[in-house]
Amino acid sequence: MDMQRLYSYTRKAIDNYNMIAKNDHIAVGISGGKDSLTLLYALAGLRRFYPECFELSAICIDLGMQIQNMDKIQMLCDELGVDFYLVHTDIGKIVFEIRKEHNPCSLCAKLRKGALNNKAMELGCNKIAYAHHSDDIIETMFLSMLYEGQFYTFLPVTYFEDTNLSVIRPLMYISESEIIGFKNKYNLPVAKNPCPADGHTRREYVKKLVRQLNLDSPGVKKRLFNAIENGNIWPERRD
Repeated sequence: MDMQRLYSYTRKAIDNYNMIAKNDHIAVGISGGKDSLTLLYALAGLRRFYPECFELSAICIDLGMQIQNMDKIQMLCDELGVDFYLVHTDIGKIVFEIRKEHNPCSLCAKLRKGALNNKAMELGCNKIAYAHHSDDIIETMFLSMLYEGQFYTFLPVTYFEDTNLSVIRPLMYISESEIIGFKNKYNLPVAKNPCPADGHTRREYVKKLVRQLNLDSPGVKKRLFNAIENGNIWPERRD
């Protein structure tokens, strides 16, 4: 995927679901992975020509583990003209040493979300952009059905009254394989995930399941995404 295609898909999501309004201050959650860095490129580029003016800040939540390439991520933000903030926490210690969670992802996600929200509010942001792509949306649907007995997945836009923040997902029309292609084409400074649970989660199991379904019946992922978008669980899009 090239830069123009990235902008096109991202703008489609933003326009279809009214994700950005004039004078928004958007916090981009940066994990150091390929998805969040692709999102950073997309929004930083769109900011130059999108009809509504908006401001960006990049926020990385340090779990208290060693994050590689952080200096390169800082340099990338400088090149893109986006202020970068690193928030140090003890989340890793709480989850793996103090609580010794057998299923650590839920607590870790909750604590990371809280730290990100707090920093975003401190900076005066009114929106947070997450880098969830179409594969994430499909996998979350399967996780919800298999382990909770519900048909649910991420919404394109979610407003939270308690924080007065909205979460937007501008990469929703882009697949993980396209993001991998973008990462390779533009040599993104991806940081290795330091989490000891990485690759050993329910989500990883579902990711492999969906991949196999798509191999057995090519086009399944596209049809699953269409079923979600047209299944009356999201607000009506603006076509």
